[in-house]
Amino acid sequence: MVKAVFFDIDDTLYDTSGFAKLARKAALSAMIDAGLPLSNPEAYSLLRSIIKEKGSNYNKHFNVLTQRVFGEENPYLIALGMITYHNVKFALLRLFPDTMSTLIHVKKQGYHLGVISNGLVIKQWEKLIRLDLHHFFDAVVTSQEAGCEKPEPEIFNLALRRIGCRADKSIMIGNQFSEDILGALNVGMSAILVNSRLTAEEEDYLRKNNLEIDVAPHIGLIREIL
Repeated sequence: MVKAVFFDIDDTLYDTSGFAKLARKAALSAMIDAGLPLSNPEAYSLLRSIIKEKGSNYNKHFNVLTQRVFGEENPYLIALGMITYHNVKFALLRLFPDTMSTLIHVKKQGYHLGVISNGLVIKQWEKLIRLDLHHFFDAVVTSQEAGCEKPEPEIFNLALRRIGCRADKSIMIGNQFSEDILGALNVGMSAILVNSRLTAEEEDYLRKNNLEIDVAPHIGLIREIL
């Protein structure tokens, strides 16, 4: 019998739908209006290259951008970009329609709820708090804390230790087949692929390895599986 249910965050509990791109473009427009000497396409191209180089969880993209444009950091433009980015991003944060009711249902069934997410601790907690979901979870584990990202076993094992439950009594719910589903299966957990569908290649992998998972095209169907 399952006792613990773990969720991914991004595109599992809420819909990103390109909001990061919109927020970045809004931030760059504000910086250009305030004196950044680039066109919008030039600024966005440069920012994309910095994000690719540094990673999406790096928190000083605008610092690097102004350094490369001016030869030194511009604190005013950095602050303007950061504030605009966060204001737009959080204004666009939206839960999937059935997320809240699904979490309430699962919690009422007596399961322990947890989060396993690739990302920085503060950023992931900020999302949960802004979306008013933080009170549902007994344990929140991020890749920053684990020192590795999903699908590495240690992040799942750390979450299991935190919540005090065995792998064979736990289930992982996420939208990424490799990171969430295979990562969970490899440590002995069950798994549900949510807000997504299996590709032919993924179905073939599961069949060849005698693995079984549930698939929920939207998060509301979790209530019918658990």
